[in-house]
Amino acid sequence: MGTETRRSTVDISEPLLQQPTHVDSTPEIIPEWKDQITFRGLIVSALLGTLFCIITHKLNLTVGIIPSLNVAAGLLGFFFVKSWTTFLEKFGFSAQPFTRQENTVIQTCVVACYGLAFSGGFGSYLLSMDERTYNLIGADYPGNRAEDVKNPGLLWMIGFLFVVSFLGLFSLVPLRKVMVMDYKLTYPSGTATAMLINSFHTTSGAELARKQVSCLGKYLSISFVWSCFKWFFSGIGDSCGFDNFPSLGLTLFNNTFYFDFSPTYVGCGLICPHIVNCSVLFGAIISWGLLWPFIDARAGDWYPADLGSNDFKGLYGYKVFVAIALILGDGLYNLVKIIAISIKAVLNSSTRRQDLPVIKEILDAEATKSQVEQQKRDEVFLKDRIPTWFAASGYVGLAAISTATMPIIFPPLKWYLVLCSYVIAPALAFCNSYGTGLTDWSLASTYGKIGLFIISSIVGSNGGVLAGLAACGVMMSIVSTAADLMQDFKTGYLTLSSAKSMFVSQLVGTAMGCIIAPLTFWMFWTAFEIGTPDSPYKAPYAVIYREMAILAVEGFSELPKHCLALCCGFFVAALVLNLLRDWTPSKVSRFIPIPMAMAVPFYIGAYFAIDMFVGTVILFVWERVNKKDSEDYAGAVASGLICGDGIWTIPSAILSIFRIDPPICMYFGPSVSS
Repeated sequence: MGTETRRSTVDISEPLLQQPTHVDSTPEIIPEWKDQITFRGLIVSALLGTLFCIITHKLNLTVGIIPSLNVAAGLLGFFFVKSWTTFLEKFGFSAQPFTRQENTVIQTCVVACYGLAFSGGFGSYLLSMDERTYNLIGADYPGNRAEDVKNPGLLWMIGFLFVVSFLGLFSLVPLRKVMVMDYKLTYPSGTATAMLINSFHTTSGAELARKQVSCLGKYLSISFVWSCFKWFFSGIGDSCGFDNFPSLGLTLFNNTFYFDFSPTYVGCGLICPHIVNCSVLFGAIISWGLLWPFIDARAGDWYPADLGSNDFKGLYGYKVFVAIALILGDGLYNLVKIIAISIKAVLNSSTRRQDLPVIKEILDAEATKSQVEQQKRDEVFLKDRIPTWFAASGYVGLAAISTATMPIIFPPLKWYLVLCSYVIAPALAFCNSYGTGLTDWSLASTYGKIGLFIISSIVGSNGGVLAGLAACGVMMSIVSTAADLMQDFKTGYLTLSSAKSMFVSQLVGTAMGCIIAPLTFWMFWTAFEIGTPDSPYKAPYAVIYREMAILAVEGFSELPKHCLALCCGFFVAALVLNLLRDWTPSKVSRFIPIPMAMAVPFYIGAYFAIDMFVGTVILFVWERVNKKDSEDYAGAVASGLICGDGIWTIPSAILSIFRIDPPICMYFGPSVSS
């Protein structure tokens, strides 16, 4: 997925999770695990999974920043099922009660489904194999071979996802008790989702949920109508309409600084932490405001002045490789940091209860009640066991199938390389899941890039690019799904949901995603020009991932003049910024930008940074005016803006498929002087 945004983490303690889930004193009846998975829940999961896959693809193919949609999944799941049961009851039909366990299963299924739109590589490693990316880099570019091209195909993409996406689910199942109960890892997003779902199923919480759904629906409608309105003025090509409105003047517009009226990016700005949005804007100012104009002025000296705008021997090469340097510097730093924290925590037994940012001891008058609640959660979590032999045999069997199948789909990736990947993958999945539990930051794409570099360099010039990209997909799928599963186990633990129902819903959601994610991507692929520089769907990470693979095979000899020095400088800068963020006081570190977020506009442009910054300014002012309202409704407003724009993608794609063009081209240019 492009860039994974780190959610702001809070110190979560048990009392927050132990508010009574029922206003009366009647003991809650926990449904059997089979009863937690319902037909209506699966239908709702498929519908929401499709919507969120479309949203994820749109973000992946435009800017590569994917905000967490877990809250929206839980909220919309509650809304749809509650509306269905209310509708049936009005007509005198009996409906099965809607429990928080069923709500949790729906949320888990949806997240598993749309997660494959990210880990499936539709905006990164899979797309970087295609002919458009090959031609964009250039047929004469060293290491960019026509033999390393594999164009998207619906059948092979579905088959690929089925053979690689389930292994991560089986890799860490035996460790669920260790991660959730023994180490008491926080998994902040999973814990926050559990708090949200628990609150829905109280009298006061249900009332707030209804207001949130109403708010979401209002802004979804506004976003959808606005996107429809914009379409009428967008003309043919990529130079018309509100998406090219020079809101800050024509000079800044030429350097991609403008507000393009995108509800999606404004919604992302409302969801993402302030530091992420400010980091993106800071990266845009450094690159498009300073660095690229500086290098452009040296055309003819640093690189030939007559090169095309997409030639890697010119300015375009600087854009791609400097972005890669920032991404690798940030990713490798956090990888080493989280592995070090994990090893230290595992080896130091006292750390388990004292040093980890985990659930706090409760020493107040509610201690006895809290212990009873915790015992109940432990009992429910351990009741429906998933046998270790089942998980182990499932992993071995799926690994054997994948080892035999992957060389058929990607011939340069030999079976022994796939087998070696599956031998070391569980250890990496543990590191990623443990780190996610501590920091709420999954580094799946970083593990994928490491696999890419290793396999590409081993295979060499004869197929190394394609083999490395495929190996990247194998590694990303395993470590990403393993971390998602453990996060969902934490949510299930706190909502008194069965571990077995969580595991089964992950399996079902993954199976849905293996079909829905390629189908929704295929809609984009057939309707729009994906991956071309002049398209709204530039797919920025496709070029970056292919260049990484070429770099692993060919080395640094073909970089433009001074490009390697700039890359080294920005790589070191990423390390320094991360060190400062970790070692300076919090009152200082919270203002230090995140290198991974800074890197995105280096390649794409500054326009979406303006949109996200508008979102963060709105949220900042809202927090100052009415903090409680902002906490209650900001997520609903953001989700509505993103979902409405995402839904418009479907009719927009249908119009494009039938070659129905917008009737008006609204264009802006300088006035003609007499």
